[in-house]
Amino acid sequence: MSHPATPPRHPRRFRGPQGARRVRRTLGLLLPTLLLAACTGSPAAPRTDAAPARTAPQPTGPLCAALPTGTDPGNPSYLAGQPVDQALRWIPTLTTFEAALRTSGVLTDLPAGDGITVLAPTDDAFAATFSEDNWDDLMTHHTDQLRTLLKAHLITGSHPIADLTTAGTATTLDGVTITVTRTGPTARLGDRADTVCADYQATNARIHIINAVLGPLPVTADGTGHRAH
Repeated sequence: MSHPATPPRHPRRFRGPQGARRVRRTLGLLLPTLLLAACTGSPAAPRTDAAPARTAPQPTGPLCAALPTGTDPGNPSYLAGQPVDQALRWIPTLTTFEAALRTSGVLTDLPAGDGITVLAPTDDAFAATFSEDNWDDLMTHHTDQLRTLLKAHLITGSHPIADLTTAGTATTLDGVTITVTRTGPTARLGDRADTVCADYQATNARIHIINAVLGPLPVTADGTGHRAH
């Protein structure tokens, strides 16, 4: 015998005050469960697109230990974010060289964006090369000679000392090609100067401190110990 088809069941609807109470009671039971699920869900994955922290290369050479380190003013990490002319002001043994660059205006003539490598003689190197009177005369009356002297210490492009020694030679802005060779912990430039603290980084620049003055000008120091200004 066939049975009549069972009519489809409709969802129950809560009507009137009793129905409203049932709705509230049901939501009251469900709400703690929903909150617990939200609190125990998987944590958001950490972002991976953040830029890594900048780490400045550590200068190397026998003079580095006497220069600012750690959090001292003028430390390598601070200088890495400075323009080269500002960075040179923070290195205490380069006062003569920095003043000469500023006086001559050589750095302002450099093409923007090319980068620069600075071979920076120490104050002692200038004192051993020029007499006090000769240096004052050069700074105040012979700007062309001063600019030529300074260009002998500048190389186009920002080059770590390892790259210069690998290449074996470098051409300075005065047009002279010098040899660059590794000598233990330092590098030898031509037959005259050695790096004493290499690989300071500045904005689009490298600074290598050297212990002798390059260029064609004659030595005029008289050995009396007078320091260049």
